Amino acid sequence: MAKQVRVMRMSVEQPLWRALTGYRVLTMLYAVGLFATEYDQFDRPGIAIAYYVVLCVWTLATLPRVQNAAACTKRFLAVDLAIALTGIVLTPLVVDQYHIDSGGPTLPSIWTAGSVLAFAIKGGWRWAALASTPVAAANLLERGQPARDTVHNVILVWVASIAIGYVVEVARASERTLARALEIEAATRERERLARDIHDSVLQVLAMVQRRGAVLGGEAAELGRMAGEQEVALRTLVSGGLTSVSRVSRDAAQGAVVHVVDDEPDGGWADGPLDLRALLAPYASAKVSLVEPGAPVPLPPPAARELAAAVGAALDNVHRHAGEHARAWILVEDEPDEVIVTVRDDGPGIAEGRLAQAEGEGRLGVAQSIRGRLRDLGGSAELISPPGQGTEVELKVPKISRGKAGQR
Repeated sequence: MAKQVRVMRMSVEQPLWRALTGYRVLTMLYAVGLFATEYDQFDRPGIAIAYYVVLCVWTLATLPRVQNAAACTKRFLAVDLAIALTGIVLTPLVVDQYHIDSGGPTLPSIWTAGSVLAFAIKGGWRWAALASTPVAAANLLERGQPARDTVHNVILVWVASIAIGYVVEVARASERTLARALEIEAATRERERLARDIHDSVLQVLAMVQRRGAVLGGEAAELGRMAGEQEVALRTLVSGGLTSVSRVSRDAAQGAVVHVVDDEPDGGWADGPLDLRALLAPYASAKVSLVEPGAPVPLPPPAARELAAAVGAALDNVHRHAGEHARAWILVEDEPDEVIVTVRDDGPGIAEGRLAQAEGEGRLGVAQSIRGRLRDLGGSAELISPPGQGTEVELKVPKISRGKAGQR
């Protein structure tokens, strides 16, 4: 079966970079607009015009630099902050004293906050504190004294930038944790699928070799003993499994990366739904009776295959535990919202507590081959087995599967 690796990228900080890009452009226009409206308060408007030309060119030319963390280098941040500080320091040289005393804006105005926020998004709250400190000093120097409004603005920028930097750090940590959790979930589901397939084939063969070898004796007994040891080792490996290491993007701008393996790259719907009856027909034999509707029972291909495999696992349990002469019946019911398949036998039934004991020993016949499959489909598996009255397994699958197998 073909496999496809789906790559899911998660970057909670990417919207922050987009917001910062828009903020820089808007605040640039705002600063230029303030200059135009308060032109008469400037003693040396030529210096202010030259600064705004540099500010506009720099802002527009460096828009790609604030698209993501990788493009926003330390050198860019340093130059960007220097331009903001230069505008603050130049303000007393180009405006009159009334402008300063009345608490008028500096040349870059609130554009300066964009430089500090870039530090916060790039490096977290420590970088934000590092960048906001010289901005605070420059504002106090521009005003000449720690006026109330100046101190208020300085503290506001300081607290806001540090808070945003801290939120970014927490978001990055959460993003990595989520990526790891999704990777573990994908690996666990893949391990369970492999466990079902191995149980349906290799483990049953090894168990049969062990039993037959013990009956035949001699060299066959030794072969059976070795097969039993390999069965135990394989069950242990399948039960424990290996969880792959979570992959994280090398480019921090792309966020965390999770790789999920799909069994069918086309989502399993290339040929339309499958008729469940066709998949169950091979199970019918002299000892297995199949009762099915006269009309097709369509299901999504992954759901149909997994349901048929669960029926096969139930019949394997009948052959192994109910004896060679036991009979089984398969009943298929096509309900409006779900498909119900019942597998019943006339064997001795299952002793109370036997299923829990088998699962504890690593025998995954019912836990994975049956219940695990139905859980992945968003369905359920109920097992009724009064001692001495046979066993009945009822498998239910919704028509629109809510499980992973139905979503692929």
